[in-house]
Amino acid sequence: METKINNSITTQYKVVFSKMLNDQNNLFGGIAMKWMDEVAYITAMRFTRKKMVTVSTDKIKFLKPVKSGEIVQLVGKVIKVGLAKITIKLELFSEQLDSETKQKAIEAFFVFAAVDKNNKPIRI
Repeated sequence: METKINNSITTQYKVVFSKMLNDQNNLFGGIAMKWMDEVAYITAMRFTRKKMVTVSTDKIKFLKPVKSGEIVQLVGKVIKVGLAKITIKLELFSEQLDSETKQKAIEAFFVFAAVDKNNKPIRI
């Protein structure tokens, strides 16, 4: 199981541009959550090799603001597997271009369910 979990860890990088900022000049939370859901979805599908749908998000913590010009790294990892649902921990790290310092900016948990072609729950 540990090997399967490690093989499904998904990492994606994005650059934050000025058009992605809110009125506080930080990355808009909705954009970050979209990116996180996408990476969590890919992680769930890579682990199960089944069609998955987002069931819920939980405990989204915005730990530090992300600024324009920063590079973000999104990392998804399976943390719980049930009969039909799977929980993915998603972390978003930010990195300034003029520094090698990387800090966790956002953390969240996403729950997905495996579904058939009619979107009915199936076993993982």
